[in-house]
Amino acid sequence: MAEAQEKDVKWVRWQKRRVFVRELAGKYGEVYRNLVDQPRVYHSKDVPFHGGPTKFGKNVINPQSVFITQLIETHIDVITPRSYGQKHAHMNSAVFYILEGKGHDIHDGQRIDWQEGDAAIVANACVHRHYNDGDAPARLLIIKAKPAFLFSHLLFQRVMEYPPEEAPPGYEKYLPED
Repeated sequence: MAEAQEKDVKWVRWQKRRVFVRELAGKYGEVYRNLVDQPRVYHSKDVPFHGGPTKFGKNVINPQSVFITQLIETHIDVITPRSYGQKHAHMNSAVFYILEGKGHDIHDGQRIDWQEGDAAIVANACVHRHYNDGDAPARLLIIKAKPAFLFSHLLFQRVMEYPPEEAPPGYEKYLPED
């Protein structure tokens, strides 16, 4: 039953168990040789798309699929014409390069227009959504340091209230010792 459910997963990135950081163990020379021996080219055409019907995605490089890096991930999203993807947020920033199409994003309520050949940045902790405004599919290459953020436990960090601007009585001139 679990195997059948795994095959029916539509949103692999959100519904399937993932490895965010792999163990790095062994003798230094062996670990180094293993990294040196890894491929330097990964063919995105070898990775299937998941999702639909308005947003499709494929993970190209991430800790689950390759050994060469644990600090970055890349994925390709395709948004169907006159449609949009999920409204979401993540602690890590992201750079997305528009391979084809035109559209816009809403970043924390602000509209940002983009088109083929543009690169756009999503700031850390920004609530955003990608929209396709054209009559052809929009294809986005997304690059982010999400694994590094997750490894550092920066999952839900956001400043909701800063520390007080005034020290408590008796500590007005306090400085920590070196």
